[in-house]
Amino acid sequence: PQIGSWQPADAMYQGRFRHTATLLTDGRVLVAAGNRKQAVSSAELYDPVSNSWARTGSLERSRQAHSATRLPDGRVLVVGGYGTGGGNAISSAELYDPVAGRWSQAGSLSQQRDSHTATLLRDGRVLVAGGEGQGGTKGALSSAELYDLATNTWSPAGSLGQPRKQHTATLLPSGKVLVVGGEDAEDGALASAELFDPASGTWSPTGSMSQPRYASASVQFSDGQVLAVGGFDGTHALASAEIYDPSAGTWSGTGSLRQARHFHSATLLSSGRVLVAGGTDGSDLFASEVYDPAIGGWFQVGSLEQLREQHTATLLSDGRVLIAGGLGRGILSYAELFH
Repeated sequence: PQIGSWQPADAMYQGRFRHTATLLTDGRVLVAAGNRKQAVSSAELYDPVSNSWARTGSLERSRQAHSATRLPDGRVLVVGGYGTGGGNAISSAELYDPVAGRWSQAGSLSQQRDSHTATLLRDGRVLVAGGEGQGGTKGALSSAELYDLATNTWSPAGSLGQPRKQHTATLLPSGKVLVVGGEDAEDGALASAELFDPASGTWSPTGSMSQPRYASASVQFSDGQVLAVGGFDGTHALASAEIYDPSAGTWSGTGSLRQARHFHSATLLSSGRVLVAGGTDGSDLFASEVYDPAIGGWFQVGSLEQLREQHTATLLSDGRVLIAGGLGRGILSYAELFH
């Protein structure tokens, strides 16, 4: 069936990948930092109404492979990442004020990290988990930390049972955080999953996926179930998808993508379906797909004009999806809209 179509959007000022994109409370999208060999500090704002980008204040620290989280007061917390000038993971964090268009310091992590996850908890704190340590020599991290906006400070949040980077993290209806998959230097791609309980500040194992996967994508449905799709198992890109049931703590298989891919994006649409776009499996991945949970299957929904991986995908307030940047035939400034 015809589910949607792609149209070009205005291009960003700066080509970027390994950046972040955050929907602000006023409907604009903040895109911050990114790039690989040379991390950048620039940031820009996309206005869906005018389909245009505008420069905004630059971060105090260049970074890529960081995280960005919109806080309850509308500000955006950017954490960690991989910096320049020594090429190491960094511990600094910054707050973006969309009213002033400026950044300010938000304390420092106790552990330098990139390729981690950051999850907004129900009490307004932010859980940062795992990632890669300084210089990559330490491999994946098991440590976790909590940011408290009220005090602008960080505190320990226990340790994951398994060190992991390039994993996913999802806030469940119970208030717990589900951390899934990822990669560790010693164990390779991971199938394991675990839960963080903010009430006790502890981690516990939960059911494992049938396949190990990192650089995958996860989306939560309205009923609380979580879809993990695609990824890399250490040898091949994956087409498989699995669904986690929080009430049972178990995974079950569902329909597979038509095209295996990793470093893609997955976005829950307002219809309840899931859009998967971009990624790589060693070949050009223009075609995008939509998952329909009613039938547990995938449909192809047209093609991106630019192949891309490690891009961002943001659900806009009007239901469209903004795809921005990524690595394709070079580092992209090109953006597209899924209608």
